[in-house]
Amino acid sequence: MMIEFTIPGKPIGKGRPRFSRQGGFVRAFTPEKTVNFEQLVAWTAKQAIGNAPATEQACEVVIEAEFLPPASWSAKKRQRASEGMEHHLVSPDADNIAKAVLDGLNGTVWLDDKQVVCLTVKKRYGTSDRTNVLIRLLGVNEVTA
Repeated sequence: MMIEFTIPGKPIGKGRPRFSRQGGFVRAFTPEKTVNFEQLVAWTAKQAIGNAPATEQACEVVIEAEFLPPASWSAKKRQRASEGMEHHLVSPDADNIAKAVLDGLNGTVWLDDKQVVCLTVKKRYGTSDRTNVLIRLLGVNEVTA
């Protein structure tokens, strides 16, 4: 079974935990920007799967993070970027985008992201800011390519 959906807006990488002191205790928390993105991921996935429960199966995941080229670039360079001739070499890192997406899907598509046995993450320039996600649920004896 395949699940496909697109998360609108600029792809966000998982932010580093922040710490605050309350009394004699140190409290760790996830930055608000990350929490908001993970909630958007969960909501978008829920729209795609409807009322289906979180799977217990192994999953293969492909994440494509698409970014608009910077407005400061020339029209020619923006066109080259949209055609895939320029690489997206700035933040967020591909692994941090994956962490934010996978954590956002915990409890929605799967029980825990440890069920992801194959992961592909791509960053590129395109015609809009968005994150495309493709999830393939793997059968018991099925292996990834």
